Amino acid sequence: QVQLVESGGGLVQAGGSLRLSCAASGSIIFSINAMDWYRQAPGKQRELVAGIRSSGSTNYADSVKGRFTISRDNAKNTVYLQMNSLKPEDTAVYYCNADLSWKMGHLIYWGQGTQVTVSS
Repeated sequence: QVQLVESGGGLVQAGGSLRLSCAASGSIIFSINAMDWYRQAPGKQRELVAGIRSSGSTNYADSVKGRFTISRDNAKNTVYLQMNSLKPEDTAVYYCNADLSWKMGHLIYWGQGTQVTVSS
């Protein structure tokens, strides 16, 4: 019904930048309540990195505050994660999560994940 397509991951040196994108599309009419970025490093639990609500309010994990910025383009149903001053400990698979509403109720979707690798 709905697909989340992520892009923008890759390999970067410490101190560098990357921008992740997550575009939501589908065969149903929906509205986005919130979109979040999570990450999961090898051997660790998935953790919330940043989120943005329909109101525009944002939240960040303490570990990324001041370095990462989440934003959205409502016309494109797309959320972005600008990652600056990257550190090796930011290495992980980054997942997009969308909280949606449509006429039949409430939906949660995950993207397929995009690898971010930060070399020291």
